[in-house]
Amino acid sequence: MLSDISIKALKPKEKNYKKSDGGGLHLLVKASGAKLWRIAYRFDEKQKLLSGGIYPATGLADARAWRADVKQLLAKGLDPGEVLKAKKRSAKAAKEFTFEKVARDWLAGIRPQWSDRYAALVIGRFEADVFPAIGHYQINKLDGPTVRAMLKAVENRGAVEFAHRIRAHCSNVFSFAIAEGKASSDPTAGLAAAQPKPKPVVHRPRVKASEMPDFFRRLGEDEGHELTHLALRWTLLTIVRTQETRFGLKDELEGLKGVAPQWRIPPERMKMKNEHIVPLSRQAVALLPRIFELSGGSKYLFPVPGTKKGVISENRMLDCMYRMGYRGKATVHGFRGLASTVLNEATRFDGEDPVRRWDSDWIERQLAHVEENDVRGAYNAAEWIGPRRRMLQWWADWLDTQERAAGSF
Repeated sequence: MLSDISIKALKPKEKNYKKSDGGGLHLLVKASGAKLWRIAYRFDEKQKLLSGGIYPATGLADARAWRADVKQLLAKGLDPGEVLKAKKRSAKAAKEFTFEKVARDWLAGIRPQWSDRYAALVIGRFEADVFPAIGHYQINKLDGPTVRAMLKAVENRGAVEFAHRIRAHCSNVFSFAIAEGKASSDPTAGLAAAQPKPKPVVHRPRVKASEMPDFFRRLGEDEGHELTHLALRWTLLTIVRTQETRFGLKDELEGLKGVAPQWRIPPERMKMKNEHIVPLSRQAVALLPRIFELSGGSKYLFPVPGTKKGVISENRMLDCMYRMGYRGKATVHGFRGLASTVLNEATRFDGEDPVRRWDSDWIERQLAHVEENDVRGAYNAAEWIGPRRRMLQWWADWLDTQERAAGSF
């Protein structure tokens, strides 16, 4: 057996030679004077050799511990050489699994579930704030304090709510990495408690229910383009988002001459990539002949030739609201909130007792309110279509009542 004294006494010769310590462990003394640890073993009836460290950087005690590990692997029926190769491959792969690489893989996988606008927003968050700070780290080496420092930089510029959203996205990336075997834990867990709370959500300003007669009076007096007025009315009646009105297509309309006309908005045009059906009230259908006349041969309901997108701009309806005196007081999007309030507060009588007229689930479904991580996201677009059709007809009738109160008829 070898000892440190005997090893130090070994001198180089013209040719390489070996000195055994037993159990296959030996020291290869090279002609250059270098002393290298080796272990010889048999596996699957084949003689094999493992290379170890250099003496004295790897001492005798370390070499013997290495031999013990090799013996344990052999006892388990494992080839130590193959185990070592697997570890090297894993270590090499780990260096390639940077946070940015894994995050982009996650983004690529989830991207089809998002609208183009939302996807650009999320990817922009990563590229502006996350990747420059932690993108180069191996994902399995990232810790909570490092991620927290990145979030603090966002918070320090006043974007507190933004930082909360970034943390949630990063947590999704770590969950993906864990599922893929590229990380073992989520360092963002618990960070929410350390983040300052965002300011309470301020809902977009909107016209109140009691102010709707005056709204219709002002709309009737506005001298803007008729197509803009029609787009506003269409958005009011269908309670869709402005984007959905702007890019509405004629061939998305179905059954206009039947008893159940509807607007089928495809997944790619919806915020959360779910098909959305909008039952059309009598009042909505009544707008279409004039809309078709003004839009001519365009495939869009509200085209504006010569513009960048070829459709009514995002600000055109809002500018109309400003002309009507609602700057800082109401937005087009605010009508969705108005509809939600009116529909949720509407009652009918069951005998002598007032009860809610419309179920909140019907209202939320018609507003297409689906959370990012909602497992019901891939819902049946026609769910509750019957009560939703009655509900939107009631809403259109309610709007007619408000317009009649304005004396515009």
